[in-house]
Amino acid sequence: MRDDIINILKNSDKALTIYELQDKLGLKEVSDIKSLSDELRTMEDDVIIYHTNKDRYMMLEDSQLRKGVMRANKKGFGFVEVDNLEDDIYISQDNMNGAIHGDIVLVEITSKLNLDRLEGRVLKIIKRAVDRYIGEITFKNDIGYISLDDSKVKLEIQVPKDDAMNAVDGHKVVVELGKKISNNKYYGKVVDIIGHKNDPGVDILSIVYKYNINTEFMDDVKEELKNIPNEVKDKDLVGRRDLRGEVIFTIDGDDTKDIDDAISIEKLPNGHYKLGVHIADVSYYVKEGSALDNEAMERGTSVYLVDRVIPMIPHELSNGICSLNPGVDRLAISCVMEFDGAGKQLDYEIFQSVIKSRIQMTYKKVNSILEDNKVPEGYEEYEDKLRLMLELAHILRKEKVSRGYIDFEVDEAKILVDEDCKPTEVVLRDRGEGEKLIEDFMIAANECVATHIYFMNLPFIYRVHEVPKEEKLRSYLNFVSSLGYHVTGDLKDLSPKTVQKIIKQLEDKPEFKILSSLLLRSMQKAVYRPENLGHYGLASKCYTHFTSPIRRYPDTTVHRLLRTYLFNKQIDMPTIKKWEEKLVYISEHSSSRERASVDCEREVEDMKMAEYMEGHIGEEFEGMISSVTSFGMFVELDNLIEGLVPIRDMKDFFHYDEERMTLVGEKSHVKYTIGERVIVKVVRASKEEKTIDFEVVRKV
Repeated sequence: MRDDIINILKNSDKALTIYELQDKLGLKEVSDIKSLSDELRTMEDDVIIYHTNKDRYMMLEDSQLRKGVMRANKKGFGFVEVDNLEDDIYISQDNMNGAIHGDIVLVEITSKLNLDRLEGRVLKIIKRAVDRYIGEITFKNDIGYISLDDSKVKLEIQVPKDDAMNAVDGHKVVVELGKKISNNKYYGKVVDIIGHKNDPGVDILSIVYKYNINTEFMDDVKEELKNIPNEVKDKDLVGRRDLRGEVIFTIDGDDTKDIDDAISIEKLPNGHYKLGVHIADVSYYVKEGSALDNEAMERGTSVYLVDRVIPMIPHELSNGICSLNPGVDRLAISCVMEFDGAGKQLDYEIFQSVIKSRIQMTYKKVNSILEDNKVPEGYEEYEDKLRLMLELAHILRKEKVSRGYIDFEVDEAKILVDEDCKPTEVVLRDRGEGEKLIEDFMIAANECVATHIYFMNLPFIYRVHEVPKEEKLRSYLNFVSSLGYHVTGDLKDLSPKTVQKIIKQLEDKPEFKILSSLLLRSMQKAVYRPENLGHYGLASKCYTHFTSPIRRYPDTTVHRLLRTYLFNKQIDMPTIKKWEEKLVYISEHSSSRERASVDCEREVEDMKMAEYMEGHIGEEFEGMISSVTSFGMFVELDNLIEGLVPIRDMKDFFHYDEERMTLVGEKSHVKYTIGERVIVKVVRASKEEKTIDFEVVRKV
C-alpha cells in the first residue's frame, strides 16, 4: 500500500485528503480504510509524507519541509544538512526548538527558496543524535550536574545521587538521558565512569567514548581466543603454496606491531618484474559469525591515537598469530603480479600461502638506503632487492600518473607524548621513498584483486571515490583566479586528468600546500560500496581494500570472499544471494565506523595540539593563512598546528570578502589572503575547548 500511496502523491498536482486517496486506491472495505489511516500515520512518523493543517497529504519533498542533520554551533545557532539540497538551512537560536548537534530534525524553510541563504525553523526532532553523553560531574546538594565535553550540545543534565554510580566531583562520566524536565533540561543516569579528569589518558578516553569506540573485548571474544593457536600447525598448510624459502620481508613504522603486509620481488629472464604482495590471512582465524568476527565487524577499524592503538581484533591476534612477524611461519593470501617495463600488468595469481618473513624493516632504515645510499647493519643482503623494488615502484607510479592519478601531497602531523601522555613535540610525519614504495605496491594488489572479482560478476565490496561535483570545482577555480593565478581546467571533462592538470599548475606556487588541501576538500569522500563506481583520486576503474585485514573489516571481508569464491569454489545461488544482502550492511557500517574513527583521531589531535600550545603562550611562530572567514582567519604553522586569529581581537575593523576569501582593514587597508605567510603570537590555548588563538605580529 505504501508504494501505491507514494506513486499517487508523486503524480498529483495537489495535496490529497484521505478520502481522495481512498478513492484513487479503490478501497471500499472498512478494514482497508483503517489500514490506509494507519499507513498514513506511519509514513508521517517516518517523515515520508507531510500532513497539512487542512488535513491533506503530500510528499515531503513537495512541501516547505525537509529532513536533515543538525550541525550546531557552540554560539547557539545551527545549520541543517539536507540530502539533495546544495545549501544548508540556517537555523537561528530562537528557532532551534531544543535541537542539538547531530539530531535528525524536520525543518520548515521560512525564507524564499531563491534567496542566497536558506533559513528555517525546527518543527520536530525526529531522532536524537545519541542518548548518551560524556562530561564532568560536579555535585551540589546531592544532585550531580554534568558539564558536557561537547560545547555544541546545549543540554542541562541533572543526576540524582542514587543514579551517579558513586561518582565524585571531577569524574569524567558517561550519562544517559532520562526524563525531560523542560525544553533542554533532562534528568540523567551515570552508566559508566571513565576516570578522574586529572588521571593520565582519561582525556583521550573521554573522546573515544564519545564516538562509541569499544576499548575492551567482551568475555565471549576472550573465550574464543583460548582456542586460537600461537603458531602455525601442519594441518593449516593444506592447500597452501609454500613460500617460506623465498626472500619475503616487511617494511613498517618504527613502532608497528600489527604487521599485515609483506613483499617480495624478482627480475624475470624476460626483463619483467614479478612482485609478490603477501597479506596476513586473518579470516582463517576469525571465522564468519564467531564472536571475534561480530566484534570486528562492529568496530569496523582499528583506531590509531597519539599514545595507543584501539585494535579491531585483540592484540593476541593482531600482534601475534596474524601479524607477519619475522622468523616465524605465517598464513597469508598472496597476490603475485608480473609487470613489464612500462608498468602494465601482464599476469597474476591470487592464492593461499605460508610465508616466513626474513626481517622486519623500518621505513627509516629503508629510506637510508634508497635516499642516502647508507646501508644499516643487517640490511646488507637485501639492498639489491630494495633497489629493484624502488625501480618498479617508480614505473608503477609513472603509469598511475599517466592515467590521471592525483597526488595531493597532504602532510600529516605526528604528536610526541611522554609517559603521562603530555605532548612534548609536534612534527611532520616522514613520507619518503619507502612509504611511497609500499603505497604503490598495495594499490597494485588492491586493483588486481578487485578487477579479478569484478569480471567474475560476483558480489563484492569496493572502495569507491566518486567524480567531484562540477560546481565545487568551478567555485575552487574562481577562488584561485581571485588570487591572481590563471589556472585552466575543462570542467565539462571531469576525468581525473582534469584535477591532475589543475594540481600541476599550482605546484610551484608558494601556497601550494594550502591550495592542494582546499582542492582535496572539494572532492567527494571515499567510501565502501557493494557496487563498483571506480576510484577517482587513484584514477582506478576498479578498486578495493585487500591489504590491511588486521585493521580494516572490509579487507577481512575481501579475504573471506576470496576464500569463498576462489579457494572453496562456492559460487552457488544461495551463497551469491547471502553476500548480496550482507555486503550492503557491511559497506554502510564500515564507512560509518571509518568516519567515527577519523573524527575521533582528529579530535584527539586537536586536543593534544591545544594542550601543547598551552605551554607556549606568548611565543611567536611563523605560519601560513590557511582559511579566511567572517569571524577571523586561521593560520597553520609549519608543523600543521592551526589556530584562529579572531576578528574581534584585530586592531582594525576588517571587512570580509567572501568571494576572494580576504580580510581588508577599514582604516589600515591591510589585506590578509589565503596563502600569505605571517608571524603570529600565541595568545590563548584551551585543551578543554580544543582551541588555539593567535594574533598577527607581522607579515613575512
